[in-house]
Amino acid sequence: MARLWLLLSACAGFTGVALGAFAAHGLKDQLTPAYLAVFQTGAHYQLVHALALFGVGLLALLRPSRVVNVAGALFAVGVLLFSGSLYALTLSGISALGIITPFGGVAFLAGWLCLGLAAWRLA
Repeated sequence: MARLWLLLSACAGFTGVALGAFAAHGLKDQLTPAYLAVFQTGAHYQLVHALALFGVGLLALLRPSRVVNVAGALFAVGVLLFSGSLYALTLSGISALGIITPFGGVAFLAGWLCLGLAAWRLA
């Protein structure tokens, strides 16, 4: 599983940087400042959790456990739901997509709890 988390980390990091640059250069004249800020929030959280996935990958190499893998899965789902819904909302203008965002936030929180539990269990 460590390989999966490290690959997802690299993909999330790459696309997070690419989407952030796209927003800064390609969307600044297309979106309102408020929507641009929402898009950038999605990119920011994606990049933070790309690093979290990297940490999960390293921990999975050193101390593989079910709770570490659950943390990785929750971070990946969080990126998809949280950041993905913010990207979709800003690009489509469909504000109802914002209802998905909190589910991604809850996945992030649960992932951090699982990572904390994994750390607590380290001997």
